Amino acid sequence: MNSLDWFIIIVYLCAMIGLSIYLARGQSNEEDYFVGGRKLSWWAVGLSTMATQTSAISFISIPAFVALKEGGGLTWLQYELAVPLAIILVMAFLIPFFRKLELVSVYEYLEWRFGSSVRYLVSGIFLISRGLATGVGVYASGIVLAVCLGIPLWLTILIIGVVTVIYDTIGGITAVVYSDVIQMVVLICGIIICIIYAAGIVGGLEDVWTSFPEARRIAIDPSAGLKDAGGSVPFWAFLLGGIFLYTSYYGTDQSQVQRELSAATTADTKKSLLLNGFARFPLTALYVLLGMVMLAVYQHSPELIERVPYNKPDYLVPQFILLYLPQGVRALIFASLLSAAMSSLDSALNSLSASTVHDFIVPRLKTKDRLLLISKLTTISWGILITGFAFLVGNISETVIESINKIGSAFFGPILAAFIVGVLSKKASARSITAGIPAGVGFNLFLWLALPGVYWMWWNMTGFLIAAGVSYLVSLFGPAPQSKDISEYVIRGSNLLKVERRWWPAYLVLVLYFFLLLTLLLLI
Repeated sequence: MNSLDWFIIIVYLCAMIGLSIYLARGQSNEEDYFVGGRKLSWWAVGLSTMATQTSAISFISIPAFVALKEGGGLTWLQYELAVPLAIILVMAFLIPFFRKLELVSVYEYLEWRFGSSVRYLVSGIFLISRGLATGVGVYASGIVLAVCLGIPLWLTILIIGVVTVIYDTIGGITAVVYSDVIQMVVLICGIIICIIYAAGIVGGLEDVWTSFPEARRIAIDPSAGLKDAGGSVPFWAFLLGGIFLYTSYYGTDQSQVQRELSAATTADTKKSLLLNGFARFPLTALYVLLGMVMLAVYQHSPELIERVPYNKPDYLVPQFILLYLPQGVRALIFASLLSAAMSSLDSALNSLSASTVHDFIVPRLKTKDRLLLISKLTTISWGILITGFAFLVGNISETVIESINKIGSAFFGPILAAFIVGVLSKKASARSITAGIPAGVGFNLFLWLALPGVYWMWWNMTGFLIAAGVSYLVSLFGPAPQSKDISEYVIRGSNLLKVERRWWPAYLVLVLYFFLLLTLLLLI
């Protein structure tokens, strides 16, 4: 890293802060701060949603998995197969309710449908799990950037945390969304630049494919992941479990739904989801192609082999950048890595703040005069907590870090069940839901501890089925729900068909797209 590289990176970071100051003009209340006045462009919301799910670790670890990790290869493409199907469920069953009710926190729906106890339970789960996972993500990104930039780990964590907190606090969700758009463009440019340089080194993409090991060319792992989860990427677990995971993520996770609530209309929200349904796979395919060209360079470069320790395959991309990319270009790639790290953090900060303020603070306020100030102070507080936790993660074993990531799958299914049961069943009550969620989570913990051979992606489905089943049974044998009109919170079949009719062609195309992707992977 020389002075030119550092100059480019510093200019980029200052530009993010300057953008947030510009976008904060006219911000007058907490609705402007958390949902952008519900007037953001659908394409920006869609790209921001994708950027949220693309971290610096994706840039580093997916290519490393494809190229070097044991059991790796093209099977990573299976991760995206369930997205188009999940998007259909979110668009048809969840988004119309959230938009009609003009929510800020998605968990408000649970209070209107069931009561405050369910809202506090699910929102509390989100705050704890998302806060911990984000801290781990900042730490992991900091490790990668410390290697790339040649600076101490504590400094990379501080850069990510401080810059993100500044522009997030100033600009709110509008700054988050449009900075994410810029960060997504920079990230994609960085991936393409790396692919072009690496392919040029080895002679072209045709040589990349011929040098790619036969064992890593298999895109579909036909195993089920029910007996031995070690080292495999089981197709059925990622397809069936993935449907529940992505439906929960796009439809019930505040960090995602908050963006969907910021678009101008329900139709715009659905367009943003369609963008994700179609674009997620091509983006992942770019990461996979990057891994293939990285392996081709690795096979022909003794110096790169020497710089990538056997037990640290994630060093592959950073060391390639340091060895082969020229000054200036190298800074652009590192800026894209910073972009990816900050886009994951900014989303978490704003959503954690929104859930904290609207689920726990607003119900206890007598006046909303200073709610915008409270919202910004809450964002700063979460930024300090997450950045502080990132400093502590290094003292936690890797097993615990892996466990924190699995906790998400232990909870995603049961939380989804609370929403789906709420919109489909008029008999469901707070009592049935508060029985169902612990049952689903408890069953997943049983699988985790007693049946480790069951791959963790299955937990998203098992947690949903157990939570939904218990909730339904309790609603049959327990007392009737409180007498109140819940018609606007529950789906009516005939009305659903009528309202969604204009979107049927889009749903059909998503289904056909799924089968196209599946056929492509089978042919590979």
